[in-house]
Amino acid sequence: MDILFKKKKDMEICNNDKLLRKEFKGNSRMCKQIKARLDELADADNLEVMRFIPMSYCHELKGDRKGQLAVKLDQGCRMIFEPANEPAPRKSDGGLDWTQITSIRILKISEDYHD
Repeated sequence: MDILFKKKKDMEICNNDKLLRKEFKGNSRMCKQIKARLDELADADNLEVMRFIPMSYCHELKGDRKGQLAVKLDQGCRMIFEPANEPAPRKSDGGLDWTQITSIRILKISEDYHD
């Protein structure tokens, strides 16, 4: 899957171990989880594959974040992203068609969906 980033700064942080450790104050577990989720997403042919990866807990968000998804990181932290396919693939019921999502855009790495 193709991985894009909403912010260039986030892309630089996620692709540089030193910057990643600095950003997350040396939390090695968090840094490892970020790298693992990015690797899993990059290796997936489409988003549906993420449903079968243990501990990733890939899921769609609701409310103000409808159309966005998240994967689990460390201790309540999530990586929030959206389909980058234009337009976002949809099923007949209006939900996202995970089997057709082959490109995502990372929006945020956060402790809280609402911040």
